[in-house]
Amino acid sequence: MLDNLPRGTICIEDIEMGMSRDLRKQVTDSDIEMFATVSTDRNPVHLDDDYAQDTIFEGRIAHGMLTAGLISAVIGEQLPGHGTVYLGQTLKFLGPVRPGDMVYAEVRVTDIDIAKRRVKLDCHCAVEGKKVLVGEATVLAPSRKFD
Repeated sequence: MLDNLPRGTICIEDIEMGMSRDLRKQVTDSDIEMFATVSTDRNPVHLDDDYAQDTIFEGRIAHGMLTAGLISAVIGEQLPGHGTVYLGQTLKFLGPVRPGDMVYAEVRVTDIDIAKRRVKLDCHCAVEGKKVLVGEATVLAPSRKFD
C-alpha cells in the first residue's frame, strides 16, 4: 500500500462517477508574461496592447494553453491529485480569456476503468458563467495497490 500519498490524492479505488473538483483563478498580466517566457510563445496578441487592439479579439488575450493549464492543475492537485499521469487531453477553445478575468476550471469523472487505473474526465473552463474551453482528459490514477 502507498502510505506516502499526499493528503487530497484520490486513488482509483475511491473515484466515483460524477465526482468533480474545481478551482478559480484570476489571470494576471504577470501570468501571461511568465507563460510567454516559459513557453517561448511571444505572439503579440498576448503581449502587445496596440497590436492586439487590431485583432478579432480587440485586445490582449491569455494563451489558450495557459487556460488549459488550469485543467491540469485541478487534475494534478485535486482529482485524482498527486501521482496522476496524463494520457491524453482534447481541447476546444470557445472564447478568449483576458487579463483580469476570473477563470473557473472544473473536471468531472465520466468513466472509470479500475483494472487499468484509467479515468476519463469532462473538462471545462468558464469566465462569468460562459464556457471558454471544453475538452476531455484521460489519466492514469494513483492506486493504493502499487508502490
